Amino acid sequence: MKFRLFAGPAIFLLSAAAVHAIELDQPEVETFIEAMIREHDFDRESLRETLALAEAKPAILEAIAKPAEKTLTWGEYRKIFLTRERISAGAEFWRENAETLSDISSATGVPIEILVGIIGVETYFGRITGNYRVLDALATLAFLYPPRATFFRRELEQYLLLVREEDMLAIDATGSYAGAMGRPQFMPSSYRAYAVDSTGDGKRDIWNNWGDVAGSIANFFLAHRWKPGEEVTAQAMLANHWRGAPPDNSLTPQDTVKSLSRQGVLFATDMPADSDSQLLALEGDQGTEHWVGFHNFFVITRYNRSVMYALAVHQLGQEIALEVSDDAY
Repeated sequence: MKFRLFAGPAIFLLSAAAVHAIELDQPEVETFIEAMIREHDFDRESLRETLALAEAKPAILEAIAKPAEKTLTWGEYRKIFLTRERISAGAEFWRENAETLSDISSATGVPIEILVGIIGVETYFGRITGNYRVLDALATLAFLYPPRATFFRRELEQYLLLVREEDMLAIDATGSYAGAMGRPQFMPSSYRAYAVDSTGDGKRDIWNNWGDVAGSIANFFLAHRWKPGEEVTAQAMLANHWRGAPPDNSLTPQDTVKSLSRQGVLFATDMPADSDSQLLALEGDQGTEHWVGFHNFFVITRYNRSVMYALAVHQLGQEIALEVSDDAY
């Protein structure tokens, strides 16, 4: 049985069981190898031996063709992450790691609820980190998925540099179908740029060390200009005289608190009138929900380019914070 993986300039038809080695002699792979030798001084034979271990997997191509952020409504998406079980697990995680989380939050200004929201959405507090070999995921998408081949070849490049720098075996690291690694699900470029050694043991361990995980997430947020103490989002309503264009859920704010208010968007906030803002519309279980995203909301979207993702992270973190707060009384 064969299936269509995606449509575009090139269409691949692969057997559902057609796992096979990456073909080193295909032009795209040869070009990649030459670039790694020229730009990073890799040894040709060693690099070919490493890439020969990579397996092309149709399951990876299937998964990337239908990400949840593009196939589910907000109501459906929310139900995946805002569950009683995940909130309780998050509260337990917070309590068990309270000192570490508090230290990192105090040092960076990134709230604990944002840290636990990211970890909770990404990996269910370390329970679901992905079982694909990172080498397989990145090589499959770099050489068999033309729509985003350029991006994944850059990530494969970053991964091979990471393997060399950290003295890892290329086949050891596991992660998501897209090559995201460890408990924070960092892509290789994010690991190299933002992972930190929060515990001072000389390692940036995002697989086993919660201090390094939380510290690395906070460092990512700081690098993307998180503003400590500022609001993330506010629920909104549209006044009867509202005549604005239908929200397109842009990832770049186009308005301000003042301009949205003048258009007839009703929401409560303590943010200054000139604060960057964007009206969002999402299909919830009870119909269309309107939200206003502020600067920090769009910082969250830098972690995953989706407004549903950012709202899920924020709401999960808030719910966990409430449960932890209730435990204190």
